[in-house]
Amino acid sequence: MNRTMRPLLSIAIACAVAWGQPARAQMSQSGPSFHEAVGMAWAIDPVRTELQVGHHSARARASAAGSWFAGGPTLSGEYMDDHMLGSNEGYTTYQGGVSVPLWLPGQGSATQQVASAEAASIDEQLNVEHMALSIRVLDAGAAALIARSRVDVARTLYDATARMATSATHAVHGGELAATDGQMAQAAMENARNELALAQEEAENATAALEVLLGRPVVPDLARYGEGDVTHARFIAPRDMEDNDPRIRVAHRNVEAAEANMKLARRSFMPNPEIGVDAIHEKQYGSPWDDRVGLNFSIPLPSEVRNTPIMSEAHNRLATATSQETQARRMVHLELLRVRERLITATTARQATRSAAESMEKRAVAQERAWRAGEASLDTALAARQAAANTRLASARAEVEWHVASIRMLVATGIVP
Repeated sequence: MNRTMRPLLSIAIACAVAWGQPARAQMSQSGPSFHEAVGMAWAIDPVRTELQVGHHSARARASAAGSWFAGGPTLSGEYMDDHMLGSNEGYTTYQGGVSVPLWLPGQGSATQQVASAEAASIDEQLNVEHMALSIRVLDAGAAALIARSRVDVARTLYDATARMATSATHAVHGGELAATDGQMAQAAMENARNELALAQEEAENATAALEVLLGRPVVPDLARYGEGDVTHARFIAPRDMEDNDPRIRVAHRNVEAAEANMKLARRSFMPNPEIGVDAIHEKQYGSPWDDRVGLNFSIPLPSEVRNTPIMSEAHNRLATATSQETQARRMVHLELLRVRERLITATTARQATRSAAESMEKRAVAQERAWRAGEASLDTALAARQAAANTRLASARAEVEWHVASIRMLVATGIVP
């Protein structure tokens, strides 16, 4: 595994350094940092509150398992007399007692271990939720930035086509241009207007989705993260990266909790015995005594009918936890490979689309100039302007995706920049 992943990591870092320097100014957005945005989302995350309640409950169970007895005391009482028989000789008996269940050998410590293991598992689940939330914030922030870029590109395209439509209309009125060309320019302008409206709708929806996560109408500034953060990050061996991933850690904690539960099931080989004190007060005709005190105990015997389902459930829980840990390791291993490949691809796409956007913009300007000089047709100039808008949007998208890939790489290493 190390032989396959380390070369990819080296290539990703090399590409980020080679092509990362020129472009931060292109994507400047005012807004909180990604770390601050994740903090905003984490403060209002309902899953965090749920997991914290579960953590406190598990800790409380572990503390309660340290009790001297396996449960609360049981009170018992009896009253008997001879009145119902009709003799009414004054034979009356009052009997009361209290008993407590006892731990079986090793059962109390095993119960504490189960509760502590479950609390540790919930701790790791909090880390998993924090990581998942950071990725959701990253994706939502990227969608909002891309939607903003689409609005900017659509507005630029609309301005250009409106300018050309105005010129074409004057030329048609002056008899210098055919009416069909004027209609073509007008149609291009209306299409650009429609694209601008669609882009604004997408931007509003993306911003609203992000506001639901953050609780505020802000867009995080992803442009500040890139080559410097990736190259200066402290990278560790891929196996260690996997072991440090919270999803694998929570799966391992679940295995530990299942193993502790297996030990508890073995220690609970029979119902808990009970021991207590009884007191009797009697009123009997001619009796030389009327009070007695003694001990009582109850020892239920082991039974396969009771123990087999308990052991089967413990075995099933351990098997499920072990299977989930294996699946988590496979998933995280594959995801790390994809994250590295994505960073390499995003770095290449960023450079390529930027160069293409610059070239297509120059071509669109040249074609519009040629059309005004009568050296090119209107449809050629409009097509060049549309192609320039498409490549500019692709470049803006690639720019955002490169920053997203860089942040995603840091998140994979356990860093929320």
